[in-house]
This record gives sequence, structure tokens and C-alpha cells, in this order.
Amino acid sequence: MFRKTLIATCLLACSAVVATAQSPEPVPRTSWGAPDLQGVYDFGTATPFQRPLELEGRAEFTAEEAAVQVERNAERWQDDVNTENLTPPNYNNFWFDYGSDVLSTRQSSLIVDPPDGRLPPFTQQQEERVEAERAAGGRPVRTHPTGIGVDGPEDRGLAERCLLGFNSGPPLMPSVYNNYMQVFQTPDHVVILAEMVHEARIIPLDGSDPLSDRIPQWLGDSRGWWEGETLVIQTRNFVAHRGFSVARAAGPSSKMLLTERLTRADAGTLLYEYTYDDPEVFTQPFSASIPLRRTDSALFEYSCHEGNYGLMNMLRGARAEEKESGSR
Repeated sequence: MFRKTLIATCLLACSAVVATAQSPEPVPRTSWGAPDLQGVYDFGTATPFQRPLELEGRAEFTAEEAAVQVERNAERWQDDVNTENLTPPNYNNFWFDYGSDVLSTRQSSLIVDPPDGRLPPFTQQQEERVEAERAAGGRPVRTHPTGIGVDGPEDRGLAERCLLGFNSGPPLMPSVYNNYMQVFQTPDHVVILAEMVHEARIIPLDGSDPLSDRIPQWLGDSRGWWEGETLVIQTRNFVAHRGFSVARAAGPSSKMLLTERLTRADAGTLLYEYTYDDPEVFTQPFSASIPLRRTDSALFEYSCHEGNYGLMNMLRGARAEEKESGSR
């Protein structure tokens, strides 16, 4: 009898220990009681934005598939210090920092809806818009990384002109480097500061009215509120010449609505989710999910500004070549 009682007592004690070990960490909170989202976060990852076609029907990587994805990513961006091998000469891969591992969730794409993990098709209206822009020589250039010419600054991409970061969003989009953002909070505002092109979004939480739709913004006009433990941010009024970095021809329509959600999952993770809804561009909304990793690293100034010296010198060089050849 004593033996059975001892075993039962041990099982209860062990169960309590296991339950305690498995209980979630308490979410940090601000002095005014809101979930504390503040900190610097890394959103670089080897997980692709869209699910690879060979993984059709697979929402998650197996351990083996994750290892293959990491290896492919490393091979693709391996350090090549011989810049002569790059065409055209540019940064070598020493300077790139895409992220060396897949997401901790092992999801096979950042897109989680539609269920196939792929971007929805363009609408017919958007297909016609793309064709019209192609006929116009590729203008507006939007996020094109190499531009379309050197007649003027408008021929270069928005990131090259330092108007928008190619990964800073909104929405955030892991890319070649500077995959860091920082969150600041007050009771009535949240600030999201991206390292890339030092974009700072100041988001009211006080229920203030949005801007008029006659005042478009490069970063859109954002308003936020709390739904339980999640900060919800809705953004409208994007400048039409802006682009979506993965689908370069997809400039936002006046109907575009971006809904972002930030949830402090634990002391080291901020879950970032968004839904991109533009009925004039995509045949249905799509949603992505990225667990952001908290880091002790600091953001560094990205000294990029409109009319940067590289851009000016490139245009001056083109004028000098034209003068020398007598074309103008």
C-alpha cells in the first residue's frame, strides 16, 4: 500500500514539474499593462516567400527538407570575394545577409494563405495595367532593382533613389540585407523603425481619424488598436507608384488595404502576420506569417537619401558618355 501511495505521489509531482516546464513564458508587459512589443527584431530567413513548386501540398518542411533549403540558400549566397566573377560588377556575397536558417515553425513559405503558399494570380484589370506599363517603357519603375535607363532619376528603382527600402515595407519582406526592425511604444502610439532606408512608421492608437484619401503616402496611412494580446494595424492610402517587392509590377490601387498583426509570443519572439488585400490587383487576398527573432543587436544608420551621390554620379557619367559620343 505504501509503495502504491509513493508511486502515485511521485507521478503527481512529476506531472506538476512537466506541466510547469511546458507552461508558456509570461509575455512581457509595459508599465501601463499592454503587451510589451519593444525591442530589435531580425526577420532574415532562408524560408522562401512562396512555396517551392516541388513541395506542392506541403505546408511544412520535414527536417530533411529544411536542411536542403538551408544548404541551397547557403550555396546561392556563398561568399565569393572575387568581384570579377560578378556580372555586372557589384557587391560580392560577403555583404549579403539573407538569413541562414528556415523559420522555427518550419513552414515551407512565408505565405500561409492561400493554402498552396503561392501568390494569387493578377486580376484581368491588373494584367491590362501591366501591359500598358510595359508599352510605356516600364514606367513607373517601382521596385525594379536595376532600373530601366539613365535619362533621369525616374528611370531608377525606388530603393535606388532611397525613397523606399526594398524590404522595409509595409509589409516587411526578408531580402538581401538589413533585415532588422525596432519597435517603440507609448500608451497611444507605436513606432516601427526599419533599418533599411531608416523608414519610421508612427502609428496612432488613439482612434484618430485617418488621412484623406487625397493624401497618399509612400508608407501609407496607418491606424492601430489592440485586440486582446495582439496589436492590429490597418494601412491605406499608398502612393500608386509604389510596388510590391516580390511582384514588381503590382502597384497598389486605391482599394488596397494592408492588415498587420503583431503578437509577443514569448520573451524572444514577436509574431508578425499580415493580410494584403487589393481586389483590383490580386484575385484574392493573401496572408503571410513571420516569427521575428528578438536580438541584442542595435540598428545601424543606413545613410541613404534621395539624390544620393551614387545616383548623381551615374547620371553625370551617362551625360559625359553622351557628350563624348555626340549623341546629345
